[in-house]
Amino acid sequence: MPLVSVVMPVYNSEATLGAAVRSVLTQTHSDLELLITDDKSTDGSMDLLMEFARQDERVLPRSAPEQGGAGRARNLAIERARGDYVAFLDSDDMWLPEKAERQVAFAAGGDAPLTFTSYYKMDADYAGDSTDFVPNGRVVPARGHVDYRAMLVRDYIGALTAMYDRNVLGTRLMPEMRKRQDYALWLSIMRDGADARGLTEPLAVYRAHQAGSLSSNKLSLVQYNWELYRRHEGLSVARSARSLAGAVWQSLRNSRI
Repeated sequence: MPLVSVVMPVYNSEATLGAAVRSVLTQTHSDLELLITDDKSTDGSMDLLMEFARQDERVLPRSAPEQGGAGRARNLAIERARGDYVAFLDSDDMWLPEKAERQVAFAAGGDAPLTFTSYYKMDADYAGDSTDFVPNGRVVPARGHVDYRAMLVRDYIGALTAMYDRNVLGTRLMPEMRKRQDYALWLSIMRDGADARGLTEPLAVYRAHQAGSLSSNKLSLVQYNWELYRRHEGLSVARSARSLAGAVWQSLRNSRI
C-alpha cells in the first residue's frame, strides 16, 4: 500500500484543527503520515497537535523555527516527507473518508503525476466532522485534464485536493510567496512537462472564509498573480495580462458557488 505524506500548515487554527486532523486519521487508506508545521501559533494549536500525536503515531507535528508564513510551513513539512505521494490539506478544511484511497487508485491508473479532485464548499462556521458531513450542492468541479497552457489561464486545482507522485517528480517544494504558493508549484510541475488529471468525484470539503480573510478577498490576488506570471514564470506582459484576466474570472465565478 503506497504511503501518503499529508502536508498541513497551522497558524492559530485551534477552532478548526481537530476536524481537519481527524479527517486524515479516519481515512480508509490508513498508510499515511500527517506532517504538520505550526507557524508559531499563539493559541492552543500546538497543544492540541501534541495530544493527537500521543494518540496516533502518524501525526508528526513540529514547530517552525521562526514565523515564515504558509508557504514556508508547507515546505518544512514537505522536506520531511517519506511517502510515495505528497498531498495537501489546510488546517480549516477536511477530507472525506475515502479521499486518499480513491485518489491513490486514480493516480496509479493514469499517466499524470499530479492529480486533484472536485470538492464541496461549506460555511465558515460549520462545526461538524468529515464523517458526518452532509453533501450539499455547492461543488467546485474538477476538470478531467489540465496542462500548462490551460493552467496559465486558470488555476483548476484546489490545494486541499492536490497530490503529486514523489517517485516520478521527486520532492517538489512550494515557492515561498505570500500567496499563490500552491498555484506556483502546480505551474512549475507542468512547466517541466507533466500534466494533471482530475477526479470528478468531490472528496474534500473547503471552508469558505469570511470577508477580510486571506482567501476571501479575490481582488487582492491580482498583485500576487501578476508577480507570479512575470517573476516566477517569466511571461511577457501581454501573456501575463491574458493569464491574469482568466484568474480574476475564476475567482469571481468560484465566489458564486
